Amino acid sequence: MISRRDFLKRAGAAATLAAACTPGRTSWAGGTASRPNILWIYSDDHAENAVSAYGSRLAEVAPTPNIDRIAHEGVLFRNSFVTNSICGPCRAVVLTGLHSHLNGFRQNGDRFDGDQQTFPKLLREAGYQTALFGKWHLGTEPTGFDAWEVLPGQGHYYNPEFITPSGRGPVEGYVTDITTDKALNWLEQGRDAEKPFMLMVQHKAPHREWEPGPDHLTLFDDVKIPEPDNLFDDYSGRGTAAREQDMTIGETMRLGPDLKVWDESEKETPVWNRTYGRMNDEQRAAWDAAYDPKNAAFHEAGLDGDDLVRWKYQRYLKDYLRCIRSIDDNVGRLLDYLEATGLDKNTVVFYSSDQSFYLGEHGWFDKRFIYEESLRTPLVARWPGVIAPGSQVEELAQNLDCAQTFLDIAGVSQPDTMQGRSLLPLMRGERPDDWRESIYYHYYEGEGRVHNVYKHYGVRTDRYKLVYFYTLDEWEFYDLKKDPNEMQSVYDEPAYASQIETLKTELARLRAHYRVPEDDA
Repeated sequence: MISRRDFLKRAGAAATLAAACTPGRTSWAGGTASRPNILWIYSDDHAENAVSAYGSRLAEVAPTPNIDRIAHEGVLFRNSFVTNSICGPCRAVVLTGLHSHLNGFRQNGDRFDGDQQTFPKLLREAGYQTALFGKWHLGTEPTGFDAWEVLPGQGHYYNPEFITPSGRGPVEGYVTDITTDKALNWLEQGRDAEKPFMLMVQHKAPHREWEPGPDHLTLFDDVKIPEPDNLFDDYSGRGTAAREQDMTIGETMRLGPDLKVWDESEKETPVWNRTYGRMNDEQRAAWDAAYDPKNAAFHEAGLDGDDLVRWKYQRYLKDYLRCIRSIDDNVGRLLDYLEATGLDKNTVVFYSSDQSFYLGEHGWFDKRFIYEESLRTPLVARWPGVIAPGSQVEELAQNLDCAQTFLDIAGVSQPDTMQGRSLLPLMRGERPDDWRESIYYHYYEGEGRVHNVYKHYGVRTDRYKLVYFYTLDEWEFYDLKKDPNEMQSVYDEPAYASQIETLKTELARLRAHYRVPEDDA
């Protein structure tokens, strides 16, 4: 293992050489001799409302100090959105800078075409070393990476298997810790210190079934998590889609796999074997010590009706937030490593999630809808000397912009075929006059699939949102200034007729601009 001094000496000299000699390189964004490294930390289903830097009902009871550290030392995007709120499609959009209909990955279960252009391939061509560790969820093996180790499918929380270029096998431990271990090991021993790097650290957590790590099994036991005002929403202000979804805490959430209250008949079932059944004796003993007393109290209470929903909400949120605490701990490990080695001075660090998640709002969990809680996604970034600490950006950003942002940071030409726009000017504090005033969204899975969320597309501006559930032929319209929680569609109110027509025109423009096929609706 090289010493810190030799490591920094080699890295600095090599970066200077690479900056001068890399083919295809355009002007670099930072204005110094060496090109910046890029660290992309990505979680799965981490709600914006569960990042304390954003401020929410959860900020005081469940802070995220290390993710907040990125925001406080850099920039927080206040209006960051996705194009299609579901795991695999979000990842495909980040890689390609293309909407789902063009990158070919519209819904989970599709297979990503690894032959297509992606930003990691372009960065490699420009002299970057690229690596990926953790969740992939795109059905085919990663391409464009010098090193990769990924979870099969959704992966497992305890003792997960990893797929590598040389094969597949289990690793003992907790998945969030293991993913970070692999990334740190690559930074320390696996990478070429003479090249700038693009490292993607992609966590499984806090995806369902929300299994907390061994360090946090009793975290929040003595805390009451605040409820959202619309936990008991009756959906009277919306249409068929909101009423017929299958993602409520009250009806959809399962006591066994979701809430860790197993019935004897559920043992040795596939879902039991992929969760509790994967634990070794030591892990299971710690789990039982934490959960058995809580489960006994639940059985003794004999809850039903609203009281049962409230209990489910508390158990769900506490487990979900425990998973996030492990993510935050591991974000801290990465930040500490960068600072200990001096890499922090020339590394752009991002934290984001594939999409947000319902934390009891509307009585729901999961994502998929264009409604705010799943349309939004957290996005924070730090770049010492370039991003002013404590910055905030109000402009509309999307995961569609990630690929071009990474290329712009690296000084690599952005292909005209990509459909987003580099966020780098916003990160620097610039406010381009021609920045977008609306975003396009399209969800493809539809009724009959997991959670029964109807297909829909729509447009959102800084104030209004227009949604078309096209298999239902139903429209919804929201004034987000007056109704930020989207409790009442005002599509049929005459007072909004003009705004609705304007947004219909804008929606048609966006579909043409993004080359959405006419039969995609």
